[in-house]
Amino acid sequence: MKVYRFITGPDDSSFCHRVTDALNKGWELHGSPTHTFNQAENKLYCGQAVVKTVHGKEYDPSMKLGEQ
Repeated sequence: MKVYRFITGPDDSSFCHRVTDALNKGWELHGSPTHTFNQAENKLYCGQAVVKTVHGKEYDPSMKLGEQ
């Protein structure tokens, strides 16, 4: 089974830690990171897609993808 996640968050070290944690749990970067500016909050937000192949499981819409 191939699993996809899109990690998002404010452009700060917590976002980088979330992506780093995913990479250390076997996830791989998928494409380039994205950025958007929320003018109302005056904040920059980031996003990064990650994918992972999980052997021995079948996809179920109720599964928590981040725990695979």
